[in-house]
Amino acid sequence: MASAPSPPRVPKPKGIQPSHYYESFLEKKGPCDQGYKKFWAGLQGLTISFYSSNRDFQPLEKLDLRTFVKLTDEAPRAGSRDPGIHFSLVLRDQEIKFKVESLESREMWKGFILTVVELRIPSKLTLLPGHLYMMAEVLAKEEARRSLEMPLCFLKVSRLEAQLLLERYPECGNLLLRPSGDGKDGVSVTTRQTLNGAPVVRHYKVKREGAKYVIDVEDPFSCSSLDAVVNYFVSHTKKALVPFLLEEDYEKVLGYVDADKENGESVWTVPSAPDSDPGPAPPAGGSKSLPPVASSQDKLPPLPPLPPLPSQDDNYVTPIADAPAADYVNQDVSSSGCPVVPKPKKLAKAPAKPPKPSTVPKPVPKGNNRPPARKLVGGSPQAAFLATRLGDVTAELQEKLQKRRALEQ
Repeated sequence: MASAPSPPRVPKPKGIQPSHYYESFLEKKGPCDQGYKKFWAGLQGLTISFYSSNRDFQPLEKLDLRTFVKLTDEAPRAGSRDPGIHFSLVLRDQEIKFKVESLESREMWKGFILTVVELRIPSKLTLLPGHLYMMAEVLAKEEARRSLEMPLCFLKVSRLEAQLLLERYPECGNLLLRPSGDGKDGVSVTTRQTLNGAPVVRHYKVKREGAKYVIDVEDPFSCSSLDAVVNYFVSHTKKALVPFLLEEDYEKVLGYVDADKENGESVWTVPSAPDSDPGPAPPAGGSKSLPPVASSQDKLPPLPPLPPLPSQDDNYVTPIADAPAADYVNQDVSSSGCPVVPKPKKLAKAPAKPPKPSTVPKPVPKGNNRPPARKLVGGSPQAAFLATRLGDVTAELQEKLQKRRALEQ
């Protein structure tokens, strides 16, 4: 019996080969390296990526050219057997040394780096016409890429904030782009330099005219992008102006200061990272959901509510004796504690001296919907005073009610 045919093998998807302006083998030596290391290097935008081979897709290291300062050549050392050609890339915070196999390779690397950094084709290098044509193509690509991006030295700050940033962080640069103060599409350039120990702050306006940026100086200069504006100020000041890049360095490895058990000196220790957080052990009866963890505030017993502060409305009692007695008696009494008695048409003549009725405390009916009175502290003088006043008012009301009933009879 014939077996079922096996499904065809599908080739594994291959990674996309990175696209670079220029790439070749390059030996690199950083500030902390003991010797040179050979990489396959590629330039794309303002980044140089280093790979272990020309078949890799993920770079091992990256070098940012936004803090570019200059390129220098290194003369061969006397008596050295190293046939390589050396040059150095000086950045704002470090210097990287490179070694290539030929003078042509060195000039190519220097030419492409200067092209993307200065946005112009270098004229002081030993290059062939074909090399210059390649750099012209790279220049057009880089200008198109930067026209869609905002320079890193552009910050949404005001005029005063720009001056304070340049004053507080002089090591981060002295040229800053910011939105224009008139609220239009243009931008402003703020610079800060030092002349004979005194700060010199200048502000320049850059107008937006269609797709171009025009620098408003004595001889207006038109730029295709904001990066070109920054490059104009840098190149026309002999690189005295440096774009402002506020560096935010964050550590990637946790460390702490610990005492050495042998000599007692303080040393910097990096703990070994655990595989995973074990957390609390599950109960023996199987996996059960853990109860919610109560905070320290949840564990405390609830505090009793504080008594409300006495207000003038609560402590104020309307004196009944202030109103005329005839008006109060002839009006309808609508109270939850006393029945409503209709107004009689004719009142009988009251005796000259009616007998004084005996004062009997009136029980409170069950259907009383009056809200409970606010409890006061019994020992306070305010509570005793209010209790006395309320007792007098209750007795007076009962006396007047008895008089009214006697008059109705």
